[in-house]
Amino acid sequence: MPTVTASSCVEDAVNRRRGDLIELSHAIHAEPELAFHEYRSCAKTQALVAEYGFEMTAAAGGLQTAFRASFGSGPLVIGICAEYDALPDIGHACGHNIIAASAVGTALALAEVADELGLTVVLLGTPAEESGGGKVLLLKAGAFDDIAATVMLHPGPADIAAARSLALSEVSVTYTGQESHAAVAPYLGVNAADAVTVAQVAVGLLRQQLAPGQMVHGIVTDGGRATNVIPARAELRYTMRAADSSSLRELESKMAGCFAAGAVATGCSHEVAETAPPYAELVPDRWLASVFRDEMRRCGRDPMPEDLESTLPLGSTDMGNVTQVMPGIHPIVGVDAGGASIHQPAFTAAAAGPSADAAVVEGAIMLARTVVRLAETPAERDRVLELHARRGAS
Repeated sequence: MPTVTASSCVEDAVNRRRGDLIELSHAIHAEPELAFHEYRSCAKTQALVAEYGFEMTAAAGGLQTAFRASFGSGPLVIGICAEYDALPDIGHACGHNIIAASAVGTALALAEVADELGLTVVLLGTPAEESGGGKVLLLKAGAFDDIAATVMLHPGPADIAAARSLALSEVSVTYTGQESHAAVAPYLGVNAADAVTVAQVAVGLLRQQLAPGQMVHGIVTDGGRATNVIPARAELRYTMRAADSSSLRELESKMAGCFAAGAVATGCSHEVAETAPPYAELVPDRWLASVFRDEMRRCGRDPMPEDLESTLPLGSTDMGNVTQVMPGIHPIVGVDAGGASIHQPAFTAAAAGPSADAAVVEGAIMLARTVVRLAETPAERDRVLELHARRGAS
């Protein structure tokens, strides 16, 4: 009789639950919910692991749509992040339904070998990745304190084992002036909408001097209510990104000058407020990423060459903050969307298609087998546990 290995055991476990996992992905996809309001998606994501006997903690970290589900009592505590928030108007154009279902599959598979491998498996429901920084808030609340390494995946247009991301911050900028009739007494008004115009022109001019990796994008969320009233209030929302957190801070300083220019030029007052916690850049664990790359090839996928991975940052994610604290990976698993990329309506449709279903199942297998390799490789297991011990001592 051939020996049944832990790696084959977790693969079999995912394949047995294939139908349940795809059904979960489709159910979340069918009812998209926005950041911090993912009540149905959160409940759906918990259901299968609750049935298996995971110990459930609702509202983890004080967030109503977060949860923590744990199984086993081994010394190596592995976190698996499930995201399930959607985008306004275009639903699951980032494929978070795939992330949630693959995370559940990974957790269920690892639960079957937890005692054998000395694992504690922790499935974390992490809300508000698109806007709000759920993982950052959970980190601050201590939800990751006992976890030694964290894994998750994200769908995208290509297979990337050691995916990178950009550091990010988001702000709202509010200008306050003085109303007046635009024809009768315009000289008595202080035009907040003009402040927005000046600020945007300054930002446009700044773009020529942005450092490599830096980028900015924004919208006007309030520009007045009537054409014959000089607006006393106007508002911008801007996202700033950079290759790393240090570069992001430099960019934020330059952008602050642009925002101030609008106020100085028009006589308005202005206020800049952070709308979400900053996201740090991803720092994928090299060993875990290498194992995942091998698993991609084993599944017949063609991961991007290593020398190109770092040149293609894919947006921003609060998983970056997690990887700054502990070993972790956030690989991209390719989904065929007919040439569309994430955050496009065509990707929304693809996120519930056959290629997405394959990403759910194969993604869970690849993540689970990667964790098994970690648990069964003494040097790497010790490394991860030692890093966790140092973290706890600091």
